Order: sequence, then C-alpha cells, then structure tokens
Amino acid sequence: MLDNVVKSSMADLDVWQIVMYSGASVLLGILVACVHMYRNTYSQSFIVTLTILPILVQSVIMLVNGNVGTGIAVLGAFSLIRFRSVAGGAREISSIFWSMGIGLATGMGYLMYALIFSAFVALVLIILTRTKFGSKSKVAERSLRISIPEDIDYANLFDDLLQSYGYEISLDQVRTTNMGSLMELRYYIKLKNVDQEKELIDAIRTKNGNLPVISGRVSSIKAEL
Repeated sequence: MLDNVVKSSMADLDVWQIVMYSGASVLLGILVACVHMYRNTYSQSFIVTLTILPILVQSVIMLVNGNVGTGIAVLGAFSLIRFRSVAGGAREISSIFWSMGIGLATGMGYLMYALIFSAFVALVLIILTRTKFGSKSKVAERSLRISIPEDIDYANLFDDLLQSYGYEISLDQVRTTNMGSLMELRYYIKLKNVDQEKELIDAIRTKNGNLPVISGRVSSIKAEL
C-alpha cells in the first residue's frame, strides 16, 4: 500500500523539474543574501537563512499544490518563521519577505516570474543604497548639554539661538553640577543643517561664558520600520 502511495505521488512530479526549480531557488536565495550584505551589517547565520529560505518555502508549496488545505499549510509554514529577539531592521524584514516570495513563485512553477522580479528588486535596492535614498544627510537629532552659572535665569535663555539652527527644540532636563555651582541644561534639537553644528556650539559658548557644551547623538531604541 505504501508503495502505491509513493508511486502515485511521484507520478505527478517531474524530478528534473524539481531539481531545476530547487536550483533556481538556491541561486536566487544567494542573490538575496548578496544584496543584503551590500553596505549593510549582518550575521552569518542570517545570511545562511536567507539563502535556504526560498527552497524551504518552495518545498512546502510544491507538496501542498492542488490540495484543498493549501492555504492552511502555507499559513502554517509562514508561522514557523520567527523574527529574532534582537530588534531587527526594516532591511532584514524586506530580505526575509523577498526570499519567501521567491519560494512561493518557484514552488508554484512561476520560475520566469521569480527571475524577473528578483532581478528588479535587486537592482532597485542597490540603486537606493548607493544613492543613500532617504538618508538624513543634512538633518540630525542632537542632545545638547549646556553648562551655565547657577545664578543665571535659564528660562528661554537659549531659545532664540537654538530656533535659528533647529526645527524642533525642547528643554528636557535641568540639573545642578559641580557641587551646585553650575547648572546643566539638556536640550533636544533637530538641526536644520548638521554642517552648522560647530557654529551652533561656538554661539552657545559666547552666551554661557565658555563653559562646557556637549553635543551628542540622541540614543534611541525605536524600531526601524
């Protein structure tokens, strides 16, 4: 009985067709991995996953093709893919869905479609990465820590100056330092032009008596979506 089931299943499958689709899935998976590595940070395990993910999805799709439970099986296969506990970026998520799309296309027999859309996506991603599309080259968030003597009224002291260099300004924190002889004002500012950062610091030093001024990047744990 088991032999009959195996023969019946193999009768509907062309071995060479499976080999061809599987080879295409692996090659396209390598393409996804190479594009993901281009000017990007990554781990070896994630690159290996991107390479083999298309053929894994393809195998599941080919096994359930034509079956009533195809939709349920596909959802079950997708649910096996878990994003890592470490916060991932949008680039990683897009690469994962790209690999899954390749597996879906090859598993359903649309090999030419998989080749065309993979080449198109790879070209677009490389062009966008090389041109730094979407990068904030001139606008930057900064955390400013400005020291002033404790006897100076800090309310609105630097507002006019900061507004001339930034889009958004807010005073986030005030604290005393140096045994209470100084006060430290911590501002959040979104600079209009990052090239003017030194000019801003020099202007602040003329108003706070050349006391320390610290400008740093804003620490953030926001997801990159």
